[in-house]
Amino acid sequence: MAKISRSAPILTVSVAAELAGMHPQTVRQYDRLGLVVAGRTRGGGRRYSLNDVDKLIEIQRLSQDEGINLSGISRILQLQAEVERLNEQRIRLEKQLDRVRQLGEFMRDELEAQSRRDRRVFAASASGDVTMAERMDLLRRALRHQATSRSNQDVVIWNPRDIVLLPDE
Repeated sequence: MAKISRSAPILTVSVAAELAGMHPQTVRQYDRLGLVVAGRTRGGGRRYSLNDVDKLIEIQRLSQDEGINLSGISRILQLQAEVERLNEQRIRLEKQLDRVRQLGEFMRDELEAQSRRDRRVFAASASGDVTMAERMDLLRRALRHQATSRSNQDVVIWNPRDIVLLPDE
């Protein structure tokens, strides 16, 4: 069975009025006042949705039970629509904020990884052996350990941050 959207304008004036428990002329009057705006068929006939019926019921409740005039009801409906629009906007903004936070975390992680790579230091012995460490103190420790097993102690230390790239000519 096909599911029909609550916002689909499929109900005639008489059916919408029957569902809302009011006279069809009252529904037409509310349409003229802009309280519930009907969809139109190609021939110009009014069509209402289930959401419109809910709105008609709310208008009747506000009018009969609360004693609010149609002008007041119109303002209440405008404010309710504004609240709904603002809630939808808030939800969109919260989703955007979550995406921005995720990107911020990703960027922070990438910057930390790049910073770790930039702090690396290297040492090359005269025989061509290369030793890499995350920090200078760790490199010194590794070199001291290696020095006990080698007779040649010539070492060149290199830090990637010290590289200067010259422009191509």
